[in-house]
Amino acid sequence: MKNPAPGRDAVLREAGVSRETAAALDLYVAQLTRWQSIKNLVGPSTLAEVWTRHVADSLQLLAMAPEATRWLDLGSGAGIPGLILAIAGRERPGFRVDLVESNGRKGAFLQETARLTGAPAKVHVARIEAVIDGFADSQIVTARALAPLSQLLSWTAPLLKNGATGLFPKGRDVLTELTDAEERWRFAADLIPSRTDSDARIVRISSVSDLLP
Repeated sequence: MKNPAPGRDAVLREAGVSRETAAALDLYVAQLTRWQSIKNLVGPSTLAEVWTRHVADSLQLLAMAPEATRWLDLGSGAGIPGLILAIAGRERPGFRVDLVESNGRKGAFLQETARLTGAPAKVHVARIEAVIDGFADSQIVTARALAPLSQLLSWTAPLLKNGATGLFPKGRDVLTELTDAEERWRFAADLIPSRTDSDARIVRISSVSDLLP
Protein backbone atom coordinates (compact mmCIF):
# COMPACT_ATOMS: atom_id res chain seq x y z
CA MET A 1 0.00 0.00 0.00
CA LYS A 2 1.44 3.35 -1.02
CA ASN A 3 1.59 6.20 1.48
CA PRO A 4 -0.27 4.46 4.32
CA ALA A 5 -2.42 6.65 6.54
CA PRO A 6 -0.88 7.79 9.82
CA GLY A 7 -0.93 4.99 12.38
CA ARG A 8 -2.33 2.36 10.04
CA ASP A 9 0.55 -0.10 10.15
CA ALA A 10 0.96 0.13 13.92
CA VAL A 11 -2.77 -0.40 14.52
CA LEU A 12 -2.91 -3.43 12.23
CA ARG A 13 0.26 -4.89 13.69
CA GLU A 14 -1.06 -4.62 17.26
CA ALA A 15 -4.42 -6.10 16.26
CA GLY A 16 -2.71 -9.03 14.56
CA VAL A 17 -5.27 -9.30 11.77
CA SER A 18 -4.81 -11.23 8.55
CA ARG A 19 -3.86 -9.63 5.23
CA GLU A 20 -7.44 -10.11 4.01
CA THR A 21 -8.89 -8.39 7.07
CA ALA A 22 -6.37 -5.55 6.75
CA ALA A 23 -7.52 -5.05 3.15
CA ALA A 24 -11.15 -4.98 4.30
CA LEU A 25 -10.33 -2.36 6.93
CA ASP A 26 -8.57 -0.32 4.24
CA LEU A 27 -11.76 -0.53 2.20
CA TYR A 28 -13.82 0.58 5.19
CA VAL A 29 -11.58 3.65 5.64
CA ALA A 30 -11.84 4.44 1.93
CA GLN A 31 -15.63 4.19 2.09
CA LEU A 32 -15.76 6.38 5.20
CA THR A 33 -13.64 9.03 3.49
CA ARG A 34 -15.82 8.96 0.37
CA TRP A 35 -19.13 9.09 2.22
CA GLN A 36 -17.92 11.79 4.60
CA SER A 37 -18.41 14.35 1.82
CA ILE A 38 -22.03 13.21 1.43
CA LYS A 39 -22.99 12.71 5.04
CA ASN A 40 -21.08 14.02 8.05
CA LEU A 41 -20.39 10.57 9.50
CA VAL A 42 -17.54 11.53 11.85
CA GLY A 43 -16.09 14.76 13.18
CA PRO A 44 -14.15 16.26 10.22
CA SER A 45 -11.11 16.89 12.40
CA THR A 46 -10.90 13.19 13.32
CA LEU A 47 -10.86 11.83 9.76
CA ALA A 48 -7.13 12.38 9.39
CA GLU A 49 -6.63 10.23 12.51
CA VAL A 50 -9.11 7.56 11.50
CA TRP A 51 -6.80 4.63 12.25
CA THR A 52 -5.67 5.76 15.69
CA ARG A 53 -8.87 7.59 16.67
CA HIS A 54 -11.57 5.26 15.34
CA VAL A 55 -10.23 1.91 14.12
CA ALA A 56 -7.93 1.23 17.06
CA ASP A 57 -10.58 2.50 19.48
CA SER A 58 -13.01 -0.07 18.10
CA LEU A 59 -10.60 -2.99 17.86
CA GLN A 60 -9.72 -2.79 21.56
CA LEU A 61 -13.29 -3.89 22.35
CA LEU A 62 -12.83 -7.07 20.34
CA ALA A 63 -9.89 -8.03 22.53
CA MET A 64 -12.04 -7.64 25.67
CA ALA A 65 -14.38 -10.46 24.67
CA PRO A 66 -12.26 -12.97 22.75
CA GLU A 67 -14.85 -15.77 22.94
CA ALA A 68 -17.95 -13.76 22.05
CA THR A 69 -19.47 -14.24 18.60
CA ARG A 70 -22.86 -12.48 18.83
CA TRP A 71 -22.50 -8.71 19.10
CA LEU A 72 -25.03 -5.88 19.01
CA ASP A 73 -24.04 -2.28 18.27
CA LEU A 74 -26.54 0.50 18.99
CA GLY A 75 -26.56 3.82 17.18
CA SER A 76 -23.95 2.51 14.77
CA GLY A 77 -23.62 5.72 12.72
CA ALA A 78 -20.34 5.43 10.83
CA GLY A 79 -19.88 1.83 11.95
CA ILE A 80 -17.79 2.74 14.98
CA PRO A 81 -17.35 0.35 16.66
CA GLY A 82 -19.86 -2.12 15.21
CA LEU A 83 -18.88 -2.41 11.56
CA ILE A 84 -15.16 -2.32 12.37
CA LEU A 85 -15.76 -5.13 14.88
CA ALA A 86 -17.61 -7.12 12.23
CA ILE A 87 -14.76 -6.72 9.74
CA ALA A 88 -12.10 -7.74 12.24
CA GLY A 89 -14.13 -10.42 13.99
CA ARG A 90 -15.10 -12.33 10.87
CA GLU A 91 -12.11 -14.60 11.41
CA ARG A 92 -13.96 -16.07 14.41
CA PRO A 93 -16.29 -18.93 13.43
CA GLY A 94 -19.92 -17.91 13.72
CA PHE A 95 -19.15 -14.26 14.35
CA ARG A 96 -21.82 -11.68 13.58
CA VAL A 97 -22.75 -8.12 14.53
CA ASP A 98 -26.19 -6.56 14.42
CA LEU A 99 -26.01 -2.82 13.70
CA VAL A 100 -28.95 -0.63 14.75
CA GLU A 101 -29.11 2.83 13.19
CA SER A 102 -32.24 4.98 12.84
CA ASN A 103 -30.82 7.40 10.26
CA GLY A 104 -31.56 6.13 6.76
CA ARG A 105 -28.55 7.67 5.07
CA LYS A 106 -26.15 6.32 7.68
CA GLY A 107 -27.90 2.99 7.37
CA ALA A 108 -27.23 3.05 3.63
CA PHE A 109 -23.52 3.63 4.30
CA LEU A 110 -23.45 0.70 6.70
CA GLN A 111 -25.24 -1.63 4.31
CA GLU A 112 -23.06 -0.74 1.33
CA THR A 113 -19.81 -0.94 3.27
CA ALA A 114 -20.74 -4.22 4.94
CA ARG A 115 -21.47 -5.66 1.49
CA LEU A 116 -18.20 -4.43 -0.02
CA THR A 117 -16.05 -5.64 2.88
CA GLY A 118 -17.83 -8.95 3.31
CA ALA A 119 -18.39 -8.18 6.97
CA PRO A 120 -20.76 -10.52 8.86
CA ALA A 121 -23.03 -7.63 9.82
CA LYS A 122 -26.76 -7.11 9.54
CA VAL A 123 -28.02 -3.53 9.45
CA HIS A 124 -31.32 -2.65 11.08
CA VAL A 125 -32.57 0.81 10.08
CA ALA A 126 -34.87 1.34 13.04
CA ARG A 127 -35.21 3.00 16.41
CA ILE A 128 -33.56 1.08 19.23
CA GLU A 129 -36.67 0.73 21.37
CA ALA A 130 -38.57 -0.75 18.42
CA VAL A 131 -36.15 -3.65 17.84
CA ILE A 132 -34.16 -4.24 21.05
CA ASP A 133 -36.31 -7.18 22.13
CA GLY A 134 -35.25 -9.07 19.01
CA PHE A 135 -31.64 -9.41 20.14
CA ALA A 136 -32.04 -11.61 23.19
CA ASP A 137 -29.19 -13.88 22.08
CA SER A 138 -26.61 -11.06 22.07
CA GLN A 139 -23.51 -11.74 24.12
CA ILE A 140 -21.98 -8.27 23.88
CA VAL A 141 -23.75 -4.93 23.51
CA THR A 142 -21.80 -1.83 22.45
CA ALA A 143 -22.60 1.83 21.88
CA ARG A 144 -20.20 4.70 21.33
CA ALA A 145 -21.02 8.41 21.62
CA LEU A 146 -24.73 7.62 21.62
CA ALA A 147 -26.28 8.48 24.99
CA PRO A 148 -25.51 8.79 28.72
CA LEU A 149 -25.02 5.52 30.59
CA SER A 150 -28.41 5.72 32.32
CA GLN A 151 -30.17 5.82 28.94
CA LEU A 152 -28.01 2.99 27.60
CA LEU A 153 -29.08 0.87 30.56
CA SER A 154 -32.73 1.72 29.89
CA TRP A 155 -32.38 0.33 26.37
CA THR A 156 -30.21 -2.67 27.17
CA ALA A 157 -31.38 -3.79 30.62
CA PRO A 158 -33.42 -6.73 29.22
CA LEU A 159 -30.32 -8.04 27.43
CA LEU A 160 -27.96 -7.43 30.34
CA LYS A 161 -30.36 -9.19 32.71
CA ASN A 162 -30.33 -12.11 30.27
CA GLY A 163 -26.55 -12.53 30.51
CA ALA A 164 -25.18 -10.09 27.92
CA THR A 165 -22.24 -7.84 28.76
CA GLY A 166 -22.19 -4.15 27.95
CA LEU A 167 -19.02 -2.52 26.61
CA PHE A 168 -19.59 1.23 26.45
CA PRO A 169 -16.68 3.57 25.58
CA LYS A 170 -16.93 6.80 27.57
CA GLY A 171 -14.95 10.02 27.85
CA ARG A 172 -13.84 12.19 30.74
CA ASP A 173 -17.39 12.55 32.12
CA VAL A 174 -17.66 8.84 32.84
CA LEU A 175 -17.80 9.22 36.62
CA THR A 176 -20.66 11.70 36.37
CA GLU A 177 -22.52 9.29 34.10
CA LEU A 178 -21.97 6.45 36.57
CA THR A 179 -23.29 8.56 39.44
CA ASP A 180 -26.39 9.54 37.48
CA ALA A 181 -27.03 5.93 36.44
CA GLU A 182 -26.77 4.73 40.05
CA GLU A 183 -29.79 6.85 40.93
CA ARG A 184 -31.99 4.51 38.87
CA TRP A 185 -30.12 1.24 38.47
CA ARG A 186 -28.15 -1.31 40.43
CA PHE A 187 -25.33 -2.66 38.29
CA ALA A 188 -21.85 -4.12 38.38
CA ALA A 189 -19.39 -2.00 36.40
CA ASP A 190 -15.67 -2.09 35.69
CA LEU A 191 -13.81 0.91 34.29
CA ILE A 192 -11.18 -0.22 31.81
CA PRO A 193 -8.61 2.35 30.65
CA SER A 194 -8.78 3.03 26.94
CA ARG A 195 -5.69 2.13 24.92
CA THR A 196 -6.24 5.11 22.63
CA ASP A 197 -7.18 7.98 24.97
CA SER A 198 -5.81 8.52 28.47
CA ASP A 199 -8.98 10.40 29.46
CA ALA A 200 -11.34 7.68 28.23
CA ARG A 201 -12.65 4.51 29.84
CA ILE A 202 -14.64 1.53 28.64
CA VAL A 203 -17.49 0.82 31.02
CA ARG A 204 -18.03 -2.92 31.24
CA ILE A 205 -21.46 -3.79 32.64
CA SER A 206 -21.84 -7.40 33.71
CA SER A 207 -25.17 -7.29 35.53
CA VAL A 208 -28.03 -4.87 36.07
CA SER A 209 -31.29 -4.66 37.98
CA ASP A 210 -33.84 -1.96 38.64
CA LEU A 211 -33.17 0.19 41.68
CA LEU A 212 -35.23 -1.05 44.59
CA PRO A 213 -37.69 1.44 46.11
